[in-house]
Amino acid sequence: MKTTYILRVWMPDRPGALGALASRIGAVGGDVTGIDILERGAGRAVDELVVELPDDGDHLVELLVSEIHQVDGVDVEDIRPAAEALHDPRLDALETAAVLVGAPTPEAAIGELCAHARRTVGAEWCTVVDLGEGATVVAEGECPPSAWIVAFVAGSQSSARVADGDAGPADVAWAPLPSAGLALVLGRNGQAFRARERRQAAALARIVDTRFRELRALSCRLSHPSMTR
Repeated sequence: MKTTYILRVWMPDRPGALGALASRIGAVGGDVTGIDILERGAGRAVDELVVELPDDGDHLVELLVSEIHQVDGVDVEDIRPAAEALHDPRLDALETAAVLVGAPTPEAAIGELCAHARRTVGAEWCTVVDLGEGATVVAEGECPPSAWIVAFVAGSQSSARVADGDAGPADVAWAPLPSAGLALVLGRNGQAFRARERRQAAALARIVDTRFRELRALSCRLSHPSMTR
């Protein structure tokens, strides 16, 4: 039996660093089955690896972390058991997109967005808020009050970094749904969202915003049959 873990590390952005890391993982019987580069800059990279370990309990995880720390310049940010759906992140992304595109109603699309965005980026909480009404539309996990979230988004919109969804606290990310007048907001404690994760959240929000427009247009046509002639 094997257990799959998500391992997030800081490492030097230079040739050979990944090979040295993989060698240490192999030394404890681990197998790297996937890797994503979450962020790069200033000679460092934040990588997220999918690692399979023999099912020997927490002792082996501690040994793995100890081995990794032997690699010069590599630091472990986080290691956690992988959700079953995320054993293959790329396949999960395609399946998530299919679910969002196929949502039958705006309410269903927004509900699916909240659930899938939270899982995809590993957020502890996720909410979609109505920016006009200042109210929560849907939420998962223990979210901050709606008033705080709406104020946070409003403040972020005035920032020069808003295009990257990178304004405000590092452990809060958000993405707009302009056609719907909504915003997707995600958070977690003590672990910053990386550039790739923010882009993932933004991409999911764009899919649902497009679906929202399509469903609204369809509703208008059905309400006015003469428009279809």
